[in-house]
Amino acid sequence: MQRRHFLRSAGFAAAALSSGSILAREGALPAANDALAAGVPKPPFAPLPPLAPIRASADRIVALDVCTRPFRAQGPRIEAERVGRHTVIHHYGHGGSGWSLSWGSAEQALRLVAAARPRRGELAVVGCGAIGLTTAVAAQRAGYRVRIYAKERLPDVRSFLATGVWSPSSRICTTRFATPEFERLWEAMARTSFHTYQTLLGLPGEPIEWRDGYSLSDVPFNQPSGGGGEDEEPDYPHLEGRLLHDIGPRAVALAPSQHPFPVPYVRRYTQMTFNISAYSRMLMADFERAGGRFETRAFGNLRELADLDERVVVNCTGYGARALLGDDSVIPVRGQTARLVPQPEVTYGLTWRGHNLYTVPRRDGILVQAQAPGDFGNSDTTPDRAAAEAMVARLASLFPQA
Repeated sequence: MQRRHFLRSAGFAAAALSSGSILAREGALPAANDALAAGVPKPPFAPLPPLAPIRASADRIVALDVCTRPFRAQGPRIEAERVGRHTVIHHYGHGGSGWSLSWGSAEQALRLVAAARPRRGELAVVGCGAIGLTTAVAAQRAGYRVRIYAKERLPDVRSFLATGVWSPSSRICTTRFATPEFERLWEAMARTSFHTYQTLLGLPGEPIEWRDGYSLSDVPFNQPSGGGGEDEEPDYPHLEGRLLHDIGPRAVALAPSQHPFPVPYVRRYTQMTFNISAYSRMLMADFERAGGRFETRAFGNLRELADLDERVVVNCTGYGARALLGDDSVIPVRGQTARLVPQPEVTYGLTWRGHNLYTVPRRDGILVQAQAPGDFGNSDTTPDRAAAEAMVARLASLFPQA
């Protein structure tokens, strides 16, 4: 396929109209409608801005990170357990959906907290990742006095290494455990979180924003792509399309003349993005402003949680719950990302089906992610530079070379 020049406008021109009809007086709208009915052309909208190319090269990799997603086939564990005189609310195991479900999941956990009736309204949260920090802030808003106990805090936790997109069903459970009861719980968590994130748009630092993206394919989208690198993983339920179809923008197919990519099939989508650096700092600042306290502390087992002064403890240790509780239901899913030098002019993401390529245009850089065979059940967090350079080269193949 012949490559088109990348910086190309994607709009269409229409005939011009005198600006005099736009400077309307009171009552001018019916007149404008009459003019349209008479065949007078409307003024054109400005064409869509051109897409800036991503400068994808190995020397522009400024960060290479690996994390382990805390996947549970049964879905997140949200339940209470008595440990001596303490009540421990377990709240972990969200797979790749921690940031996305955090507010709705916190709401579910706080129902169990209320039933436990914390003494003097004092609550302990163990863990300072996406789930722990969000749960702590949500608890403060519910009127509790909260202290976070954690060995590490953001940005030195696994959650900080997440891709940072709205993905509420990413490795949330297996198809086997997607019962009607679980689906109702998941939908409630997803809708609560989605609503909360809409209230955080437009804040300083753009912690949450909507971004367009382009899904690319060498074959029609209704055909198997023939690649991906996730063959060893279990089957996951398709929840968003069935249960959240009314709250997100739809993807639209584009004609070859409407995009600059050297592939035959392209869809444009719109996706909510978390700028994790700005967002996590906002949450930490909110927590401290509301009187929250941090205490650096590591825990070796469940009994040690019962040594805390607070009688109600929310265990938000994520993948750490595997060692803390001996919970082998928490399965690591390795994920590696490479972050390229920020390009403010690049405001779109990419997904290339069959080529295992996914990019997110965050404020702190362009995140490039790929899933590799053997990632499921893999707790190794050693970065693979060669794999990172290979996926950046794959990304570069979509753009004209200077």
